[in-house]
Amino acid sequence: MSTNILAKIVASKFGEVAERKKQITIAQLEAMPLFAKHCFSLKTNLLDDSKTGIIAEFKRQSPSKGIINGVADVADVTKAYTQFGAAGISVLTDGPYFGGSLADLSIAIQNPIPVLRKEFIIDEFQIIEAKAFGASVILLIASCLTPAETEKLAGTAKALGMEVLLELHDEIELNHVCEQVDFVGINNRSLKSFEVNIDHSLKLKDLLPKGKLSIAESGIYDLKTFQLLKKEGFNGFLMGEFFMKQANPAKAFEDFSKQIKL
Repeated sequence: MSTNILAKIVASKFGEVAERKKQITIAQLEAMPLFAKHCFSLKTNLLDDSKTGIIAEFKRQSPSKGIINGVADVADVTKAYTQFGAAGISVLTDGPYFGGSLADLSIAIQNPIPVLRKEFIIDEFQIIEAKAFGASVILLIASCLTPAETEKLAGTAKALGMEVLLELHDEIELNHVCEQVDFVGINNRSLKSFEVNIDHSLKLKDLLPKGKLSIAESGIYDLKTFQLLKKEGFNGFLMGEFFMKQANPAKAFEDFSKQIKL
């Protein structure tokens, strides 16, 4: 995803959120049954050796890759993710660019596992919405926010009992890391060139504040890369495209999880 595409997505997101606010109020969101539900802890699962450490993603498409899988069933795939040891599930809820929806999130949260709302969050409304639809974790993307905005939005999520994953792309964004952030994700894919550079991520990881769990994101397409990142000390691995591009994503995750445990 280029910086131009990211800027375009964020710009459209402001309009999208404004429309959502006309459709439903914060009071209505807070009155939804799932709003009061206790969140599952991704942190607990990432530290559980019986889990794979994978945050397995359900993603239909992306701006850079187009359609990845237009036929996979969210219920079947997320059930398999849960059954075969995912630490958590990530669900894209952006519609225009990723083909996702809150309906997908509503299905995924029926599994007894922490679910991350993967979204371009620019407003506290989206966090309240995530909680109302059953998400346990939210994503904040440093490239979309100022450090002050990151801290404010993360604080909102923490006040609701949710956990926060902050995504970084380079050293400049390290100043977004704050006390309210639970996990720091390092995206292996450059926003400018689309290239995947694992070495860049390993160098950036060494600069992270101590005490924050680290998540490797993007470009993990084989067991060798997974094992390298684990050996280098990453606590979690956000993987979606590798599984979703298979004819049977559920079986692909099952097979990969068994390889990990061998």
